[in-house]
Amino acid sequence: MRTFVSLLKREFRLFFQNKVLLMLFVGAPILYGVLIGAVYQKGKVTHLPIIVVDQDRSPLSKQLITMFNESEVIYVAAVLPDAFNAKQEALKHEATVVVQIPKNFDSDVNYNRSTELTLFVNAANTLTSNYASMAANVCAATLKAGIQIKAQQKKGVPGYVANQQYEPFKTTIIKQHIKSGNYLYFMLPGVLLTVLQQVMMLALALSFASEFEKGTFVELVSKSSNVLLLILVKIAPFLIMSVGIYFLYYGFSLFYRMPLEIPIGPFLLGTVFFLLAVSFIGILVSIIIPSQLKATEILMVIATPSFILSGFTWPLSQMPDWVVYISKLIPLTHYLEIFRVLVIEQGAVANVKSSILALALTTVVCFILSFVLLYLKVRKIKKENVPVVKEIE
Repeated sequence: MRTFVSLLKREFRLFFQNKVLLMLFVGAPILYGVLIGAVYQKGKVTHLPIIVVDQDRSPLSKQLITMFNESEVIYVAAVLPDAFNAKQEALKHEATVVVQIPKNFDSDVNYNRSTELTLFVNAANTLTSNYASMAANVCAATLKAGIQIKAQQKKGVPGYVANQQYEPFKTTIIKQHIKSGNYLYFMLPGVLLTVLQQVMMLALALSFASEFEKGTFVELVSKSSNVLLLILVKIAPFLIMSVGIYFLYYGFSLFYRMPLEIPIGPFLLGTVFFLLAVSFIGILVSIIIPSQLKATEILMVIATPSFILSGFTWPLSQMPDWVVYISKLIPLTHYLEIFRVLVIEQGAVANVKSSILALALTTVVCFILSFVLLYLKVRKIKKENVPVVKEIE
């Protein structure tokens, strides 16, 4: 028993001496608990933007718009006179519902003529589109009931009868981008791109860390002390192999019968910046932390919650500001936004310009930091009078 207690004390001592293990075992549950708790803290979706195309511009249409704004779930982000730019406005404001109020809506209702309120629902995100469309429909139904009940009561119809007879106008819901209503179509690409980010980061976290740990960095510098060349050599194999992963993912789309209409130019640009951003983050961590185990452990902590924080399933608008700031630092957040807008919603390049710029900025910043830190390490090797062979051309 004494031996067991002695060994147990030794294990606890070793545990508390290992700062990385201590951080992971104690810090990771705290970190994930705070982050994921903050993401879903509201518990329900509220204050979702919608677009209203008001072709009537009457007191009744204004009353309906006021009812939308008074709803807990939705608010009117923009009111348009016609439907010409409705799709672009919806993408700009990240609105999942466009409500079209037809011409002569007020007069048709007052004179009991047939009229129709149309809701165009962007089903790219099942969660937000369902919440927004239901809220808009409730507002429309409430307006219907109020109009008809008041009209019936003016005719002397008893209140309890009037409450059962109301249909002054019809409401039609048209769902668009309905493919993502299939959860496989919605979730599989998001999860696969998350896995790609994770494997790229973890693989590149070993790049220079393994050289430092094995003592082969001096040999590497003896072959070439060109910092840019060293970085490019490390990331090139993974960039080349990532092309194969994309073909594999395309094979999955064919196997599961998920046709993807991809605008090659802008999506390719976003993909290049995404891969470079992820690569340089991995390289940066590998240079800063000269231990393979520690580098992979730290990147695992960073990469694991990235899908939840990306806003792909639960909208960023429903998260606290400090969580949104963290999510914006993760390349996956911007790449999934590019994928959702270009592939699922068939949006324009202008709608993903900010996401592409964010990935480009991450790429540049991480590259510069990696270059400077690696340059300092190479210079240190040279100053230590280690014999460095003339660079191989």
